[in-house]
Amino acid sequence: MAKAKLTFTDVGITVNIPAGTRIIEISEKVGAGIIYGCREGDCGTCLTHVEDGAENLSEPSVLESKVLKENLAGRNDRLACQCQVLTGDVKVRPA
Repeated sequence: MAKAKLTFTDVGITVNIPAGTRIIEISEKVGAGIIYGCREGDCGTCLTHVEDGAENLSEPSVLESKVLKENLAGRNDRLACQCQVLTGDVKVRPA
């Protein structure tokens, strides 16, 4: 199975993960500061800033794009409950 590397810069933790893993799943396990409310991509509480490696993430779904726009998210912001790390190295922190 393909692997990827995810770093949470707010807590200084880097983990190797299976490709296709959602950021929120790993955030919960390592105790990173990304909070969430729904896990369904509706509320926007898990807004996450991608510091590096955005090209290694899944494309935003229509729902995620809508919620990001409604929350006036920045260009490098994603919803941790929706985006998946597909390959390579990705660095994130709570937005």
